[in-house]
Amino acid sequence: MPGTAANGSARLLLRALGGETLNRPPWWLMRQAGRYLPEYRVLREKAGDFVTLCLTPELAAEATLQPIRRFGMDAAILFSDILLIPRVFGQSLSYENDGPKLGPLPEPAELSQVDVNRLAPVGEAVSRVRAALPETTALIGFAGAPWTVATYMVEGGTSRDFHRVRTLAYRDPIGFSRLIDAITEATREFLALQVEAGVDAVQLFDSWAGILPADGFERWVIRPTKRLVTALKTRFPHVPVIGFPRGAGLMYERYAAATGVDVIGLDTTVPHDFARMVQAQLPVQGNLDPVLLRVGGEPMRRAVTELRNALGGGRYIFNLGHGVLPDTPPEHVAELARMLSTPR
Repeated sequence: MPGTAANGSARLLLRALGGETLNRPPWWLMRQAGRYLPEYRVLREKAGDFVTLCLTPELAAEATLQPIRRFGMDAAILFSDILLIPRVFGQSLSYENDGPKLGPLPEPAELSQVDVNRLAPVGEAVSRVRAALPETTALIGFAGAPWTVATYMVEGGTSRDFHRVRTLAYRDPIGFSRLIDAITEATREFLALQVEAGVDAVQLFDSWAGILPADGFERWVIRPTKRLVTALKTRFPHVPVIGFPRGAGLMYERYAAATGVDVIGLDTTVPHDFARMVQAQLPVQGNLDPVLLRVGGEPMRRAVTELRNALGGGRYIFNLGHGVLPDTPPEHVAELARMLSTPR
């Protein structure tokens, strides 16, 4: 069944996603399942390669559950990858030491042949996790936002300057719009698959939103995100959507006002004063520097206290400003869990 709010589980996170101000903010961490956990590294070795790990339901479910067993976050986030979407168009994907590698960009005719059934194993993983989670723990599904997925599809992997995708968007905006539209449609169906399998909420990761100027941000971030959120809300009106436009800077307020998301994730660079301005519009999520979690000790404790004092009096979910770093000591996450278990 989509979500679990009706039977009272996942109460704390769903209350925060719904806009309540709580004595103790719920918390989870982006990339909370990953290489910093020794049990994950064993699982990764068993899978053989990263894509296989994402698309083998029992392995993906186990990766999702590992941090919950250790640290008791208020939410699990499905172990998956934003670059599974290009596979529905037949674009190849592999992971090497320097990151993802994608095959040639699909032809326009291929973009109309959306086969979301290729991602059915993700839905099975959701069902497995949902059955295994404690009743008080929420389950978050996710996908990459259309702009960010398009950057990888055009660049063929990671990039320092995003020259190819920006050139395509400027030189052929009609053709690039077709690509964005196709990604938006596929992402809508991918998220619907996750909701129908049992996630309580979804997050859109727009990891490269911050590389665009204001007019590009409006066209390639805000507009497709709004279309996607509107479609999801029409189909699943009670499922909250978290937007994370990393690097949006001053455009965070515009994103919050225009896209229809329920909660906005803040990256590490957002100062507390500006975060409170955004918080006046929407509940906010974030934004501890992942490096402070890796450092631990007094620097981490001081930053966590300051962050909770700054934002904890309003509508707030504690998280990082980006994902957990691979060399983060698990004991630092355990200390963070202890700090976040009590009211501020």
